[in-house]
Amino acid sequence: MSKPSQRAKPKKSDAANTGDATPPARLEIVSVVGDGRGAAILRAARDLGVVGIDGIDVTDVYWLAGEALSDASGRAAVAALICDPILQRATWATAGAGAATANDAGCIEVARRPGVTDPVAESLLVVAGRVGVVGLTHAASGTRFAVRGAIDDADLQRLARGLLANEVVDRVVVAGTLAAAFTLPKPAAADVEHVKLAGLDDDALVALSRQRRLSLDLPEMRAVVGYFATAGRDATDVELEMIAQTWSEHCCHKTFGAMVKQREHDANGGLLFEAEINSIFKTYIVAATAAAPHQERLRSVFVDNAGIVAFDANFDLALKVETHNHPSALEPFGGANTGIGGVIRDILGVSARPIANLDVLCFGPPDLANDALPKGALHPRRIADGVLAGIEDYGNKMGIPTVAGAFAYDVGYTANPLVFCGTLGVLPRGSHRTTPVPGDRVVVLGGRTGRDGLRGATFSSMTMGEDTAEIASTSVQIGHPINEKVAMEVLLAARDAGLYTAVTDCGAGGLSSAVGEMARKLGADIDLRAVPLKVEGLAPWEIWLSEAQERIVLAISDAHWDAFVALCGALGSEATTIGRFRDDGVLSVHFDDLEVARLDGAFLHDGIPQRQLVGDWRAPQPEALPPLPSDLAAPLLALLRSPAIRSKEDVLRRYDHEVGGGTVVKPLCGPGAFGPTDAVALRPLDVTMAAALAQVSGCAGETREGDAGSRRAVALAVGLAPRVGVLDPYAMAWMAVDEAVRN
Repeated sequence: MSKPSQRAKPKKSDAANTGDATPPARLEIVSVVGDGRGAAILRAARDLGVVGIDGIDVTDVYWLAGEALSDASGRAAVAALICDPILQRATWATAGAGAATANDAGCIEVARRPGVTDPVAESLLVVAGRVGVVGLTHAASGTRFAVRGAIDDADLQRLARGLLANEVVDRVVVAGTLAAAFTLPKPAAADVEHVKLAGLDDDALVALSRQRRLSLDLPEMRAVVGYFATAGRDATDVELEMIAQTWSEHCCHKTFGAMVKQREHDANGGLLFEAEINSIFKTYIVAATAAAPHQERLRSVFVDNAGIVAFDANFDLALKVETHNHPSALEPFGGANTGIGGVIRDILGVSARPIANLDVLCFGPPDLANDALPKGALHPRRIADGVLAGIEDYGNKMGIPTVAGAFAYDVGYTANPLVFCGTLGVLPRGSHRTTPVPGDRVVVLGGRTGRDGLRGATFSSMTMGEDTAEIASTSVQIGHPINEKVAMEVLLAARDAGLYTAVTDCGAGGLSSAVGEMARKLGADIDLRAVPLKVEGLAPWEIWLSEAQERIVLAISDAHWDAFVALCGALGSEATTIGRFRDDGVLSVHFDDLEVARLDGAFLHDGIPQRQLVGDWRAPQPEALPPLPSDLAAPLLALLRSPAIRSKEDVLRRYDHEVGGGTVVKPLCGPGAFGPTDAVALRPLDVTMAAALAQVSGCAGETREGDAGSRRAVALAVGLAPRVGVLDPYAMAWMAVDEAVRN
């Protein structure tokens, strides 16, 4: 096949190593007016049980390389990009030659591992290119923590690895100095492994699935063996990985689609209910939706990245909610950050503009004793702090208000938090196009592909254990919200200009999932060599499966390609053609001239065996309630102090719920604006602006009585009742819906 190499590039420096003769340099930035991060870390350290610290000084560190640093004027120009001369002081040193501002003894240094997304460094390279700083080829960012006070080596290590660094994604050194660690160039190679399946017995198939972290059960492995036996060949590692991601619980919800033999008993063992349920999803969720009134308002359900419902005569609303639990358990900031980033992309995947975020978060007890932590688990306080920071970072930077949510705390969430992320969007009626045409280009828009997020879909389908962090370190993704913001503006402008025929976001399973779903009926020819990378040397299966964030896949005709390239150039995003759609349903993946995968779309998406499950539930014995105390003041105050009930104003103030100007009923209300509202209401600005423009132009278009254009709003609320689920899961579901509706 031909090599689809046409690429639209923003003006930015390339992070690839070009072999610069200039040695790496180290730039340290310190605040001269005080840095509140040290005080916050000190409080968290005391919660961790590390005492004897008088203070913590925080220094931002940058490792930089390139000819731009070869003289004093070049260094001054680079420093000016980072350092505020009024509030900060910059100090240069040769990278690896020691810190410029403190001794090593009580210091901890933390930086991202090579190949893991470093948004600060990536943005620095982009800005340098845009303002004319030529020759800055490498950048990495990190932090130095200088601990003052009486602290021994053991507590210093505990502080480093229990609070300041996460070795899943970070490099960390205690009582020392990190050296520069840019990703060294290594040409991508067509290293494809052929896996022999024929002749393997059941035990060997189960072992193979476990060894490769495919998360496929025995019937599924047998189906894979049968497919390649019919094809008369061995499977490649690319094909096995792609099937595993597509068939993962995360991607296809095979538990919800299973055949379930269900029995339910009362507390005394009496049979209450017995049935065979062919797909919980179809029997209950789809059927209930199909029976709901006002079907004309349901524009698209269960078939796309997000559900779409009617808003008024001219606009629709899109809503998506999903969890990001396992990643948040391992790397709380990155897990929640990419969780909210993922649902924002799901909204973009139905051609809608995101207008609001919501989050429902469940953690272990914040006062849990450290010795009660399961082995390998982070403390609930650290998970909560990281999750809240990740949500704040992504939503605020993208300019999307975070307006609704809820909290719950229970020991059952200690090792595996529940992190629900949701996004609401708005789109013009009929603007979402979903049908690629044979011959259309397969285009990747947005961020580049890296090594972070490998096997994320199968990892999310695994059972958490004490070794999960060790075996799944590359499954955690790191987000870059600025990249997604730019890609969003490109996509929405392309939507309005009619430049694409189909779109989907690139999430779990990476390109394999996004392209695989879009090419489900047509098939496609893909050349992995054309995929833009942020780290060189990835194997074909890694390029195809990486879940690196901020990427969107589109189908674009040749007739619209030049206009799309011009749009990307104007807004500063990157788009690359990586293949073409076929017309025979076959997905063929190449690395240059070597075919590394060839799968039939029907098998890939419909060949998974239906799971056979048995459900046997028995109601717990009711417990006698203790008598009410005569004085209710003490228990009432204890309830009000509990983390689930106490004021969440400190959290809500971290989120920007006003950005966009459409939040007309706020998350906080009352005379002092510190009481929680039951729900929020938004007037989507796309709608109000369209109505205003229509009135100005005299082209009001179709309207209905009561629409009133800019006066219509949408309300958002949540409901949550997890503890009821211990007694009666069915009642729990009803109570959650009831609470949301009443709110």
